[in-house]
Amino acid sequence: MKYGKIDTLDQEISRLVLGSMVFSLNDVFAGYALLDRFFEAGGNVVDTAYIYSGGDGERLLGMWMKQHGNRTDIFVVGKGGHPNGKVPRPRIAPEEVRADIDTTLIRMQTDYIDLYMLHRDDEQIPVSTVIDYFNEEIGRGRLRSVGVSNWRRQRIIDANEYAASRGLEGLVVSSNNFSLAVAVRPHWHGVLCVDQLTREWHKETQLALMPWSSQARGFFSGKFTPDKRDDQHMVEIYYNDENFERLDRAQLLGQEKRSSAIQISLAYVMQQPFPIFPIIGPRNLDELNSSLGAKDVELTEKEMQWLNLEIEEL
Repeated sequence: MKYGKIDTLDQEISRLVLGSMVFSLNDVFAGYALLDRFFEAGGNVVDTAYIYSGGDGERLLGMWMKQHGNRTDIFVVGKGGHPNGKVPRPRIAPEEVRADIDTTLIRMQTDYIDLYMLHRDDEQIPVSTVIDYFNEEIGRGRLRSVGVSNWRRQRIIDANEYAASRGLEGLVVSSNNFSLAVAVRPHWHGVLCVDQLTREWHKETQLALMPWSSQARGFFSGKFTPDKRDDQHMVEIYYNDENFERLDRAQLLGQEKRSSAIQISLAYVMQQPFPIFPIIGPRNLDELNSSLGAKDVELTEKEMQWLNLEIEEL
């Protein structure tokens, strides 16, 4: 496993992050098997969210950590503030986020979260309010570090400028969509994709990125072709000539490197010139093992450019 660090924290964390969206208490052993294999391979970061599977992801991770007695070995990522059935808007007011944190800590059977992120943004809530209540939670010891998911670049800049001016802890991670395949439009309402300007900003600032859908929802798995259009969501998000050219190039390079196209695509994400910790969402051990193989794939700068259609020939 390869490791890196997030600003303000000394702990080394795995460059791959295990997502928990598929975890379910209806099949605890399947979730345990993924966690066991990931931990065995050197992975120590697990991404969760208040909203996932009605809380099953948080509960299952908590049960697994308690059973293994390894809470201090795991870097837990939590997220809150997502709209729910009762409140259709992002719930990032102070009392709403505190309530989500309360529930998450109970579900996980822990008293702190290593990295906590807001799952969505509501720009009617001032960044000063967010930074202030995040720092209160850090002061209480319930959060070790904080970040945001699906926030605009300027909102993050404004939040960190406010934090710096007050001597407070700022946002150390952004979590937006990023993969080799470029989304034609956002996946859902209220989410954001990393564009070229944002990539350059991450390179300049070295702010960590923890991208979701880092493998483009399996676009590089071989299951999708221009003629296969039964998955309407994938068609709307990823189907265009440029992305299928990226797929062709990933397959060709994979043949040279004895790797799969999906491993090539994940290696591309992992080798960006800034701290990056891709979230993977395997549904079974085969998919997990495939993703783990990406850490051993090395790409040259020219290969990176070629995969992203920046140059025509290697």
